[in-house]
Amino acid sequence: MTENFWQDKRVIVTGGSGFLGSFVVEKLKERGATDVFVPRSSEYDLRQPDEITAMLRDCRADMIIHLAALAGGIGANRARPAEFFYDNLMMGVPLMHQAWKQGVEKFVAVGSICSYPKFTPLPFKEENLWDGYPEETNAPYGLAKKMLLVQSQAYRQQYGYNSIYLMPVNLFGPRDNFNLETSHVIPALIRKAVEAAERGDSELLVWGDGSPTREFLYVEDAADGIVTAAEKYNGDQPVNLGSGYEISIKDLAEMIVRMTGFEGKLVWQTDKPNGQPRRGLDVTRAREYFGWSAQVPFEEGMRRTIEWFKANRDKIR
Repeated sequence: MTENFWQDKRVIVTGGSGFLGSFVVEKLKERGATDVFVPRSSEYDLRQPDEITAMLRDCRADMIIHLAALAGGIGANRARPAEFFYDNLMMGVPLMHQAWKQGVEKFVAVGSICSYPKFTPLPFKEENLWDGYPEETNAPYGLAKKMLLVQSQAYRQQYGYNSIYLMPVNLFGPRDNFNLETSHVIPALIRKAVEAAERGDSELLVWGDGSPTREFLYVEDAADGIVTAAEKYNGDQPVNLGSGYEISIKDLAEMIVRMTGFEGKLVWQTDKPNGQPRRGLDVTRAREYFGWSAQVPFEEGMRRTIEWFKANRDKIR
């Protein structure tokens, strides 16, 4: 059935050469897609409406999976909030508008867990999305992505446009960004621990106090969820994509230390921000709406990620 679904479809995957995007493109091809177009930022700057129009003219698509984003960890979000707001809004809103205008059958908008209020009852349920303001450090990013949900529902209501909105939790896995200036917590900790172990350091510094919890989704699972929703889900409600597994930053750091062989001690930098206090998702909707759930156990995903980092270190900046 899935082979036939993708057989004659032309799909644009924005951000398709990025971390998540590269796995989405692979997953599409595994499922029988033969016509997948990945726009390069050097050819089309998606922040420019005329370049969006040119891209859609050059590639007459049946579906767009919109993954392109300016994203990063707490440090990057705090340093560049204006860019995180503007770039993400301008890459998304005009793209969906033009997709509707030019007759692209379906738009898959991939949002962010950063759109949830800072204090959301655990586990995060989609119906709580509008119950408060996001955590301050990533609010500009989270709100820019959230506007795609508003647009998606408005265009469905007024124009009958088939646009869906998915919210993956924090991702990790091979090919992640391991640059310490811009990376998220898992790749940053893996790199720090591996390098500290090699140097024989006695201490490893970690931001915050270790108390916040996070949920992480292995990148191949996320790609599978997005492609499955693209095939099977045609509703107006936002849908969480997560693993349903919540872990504290302290336990995470201790696991990485154990798996990388670092033998020193962890030192918590309590003057650094913790970010959102807790994050864990209710993942019922994805199962009910399109029969999807995560498959890769957390520790197995960590093992694969650490192995990939060690094998590819010479290529990482």
